[in-house]
Amino acid sequence: MAHSETSRAQHLPAAQWPTHTHWSVVLAAADPAAPGAHQALEQLCRVYWYPVYAYVRQRGNRRPDAEDLTQSFFLHLLETQALAAATPERGRFRAFLLASVDHFLVSEWRHAHALKRGGGITFVSWDGLWAEARYQRELVCDLTPERLFDQSWADTLLQRVLDQLKEELAHAGESRFFDVAKQRLVGEVAAVP
Repeated sequence: MAHSETSRAQHLPAAQWPTHTHWSVVLAAADPAAPGAHQALEQLCRVYWYPVYAYVRQRGNRRPDAEDLTQSFFLHLLETQALAAATPERGRFRAFLLASVDHFLVSEWRHAHALKRGGGITFVSWDGLWAEARYQRELVCDLTPERLFDQSWADTLLQRVLDQLKEELAHAGESRFFDVAKQRLVGEVAAVP
């Protein structure tokens, strides 16, 4: 991938990044010495936090445990530099992330059962009430954890696109148009003439 393409993707505001995860962002986040690595990593964590949380919840974990596991997973990615193993040749980043979450959960389960609960673990406070509220709204018994992960990722992506559209229309003085367009795009009104 060309250096100019990598640099351009890293310097775009989050709301202007493409609708799928660019490998330039993943590769920048994987290399702490790369220009914009911190911003790229922050973006990946922001976009994927809720889908990972919903996946962990759907795997049978209670809210506090799911919050801790989700936060620990992202910390694990940072500490082990696991993102360096993600490459375009290995497939989609979402598939890599989902496999990484599965491996992490198995490892954490083994660790938790080897020690008494809380033994040797330091928990970092995270206000995950918003995530649990969203999870409860989306709870559908017939979704597999993998399908919920994909759906949560798509919902997060849609919200980012809507936020960008709202911002662009507000700058153009067309805020009223956004309200009408959003109703048509996401079906918030039962019968739109």
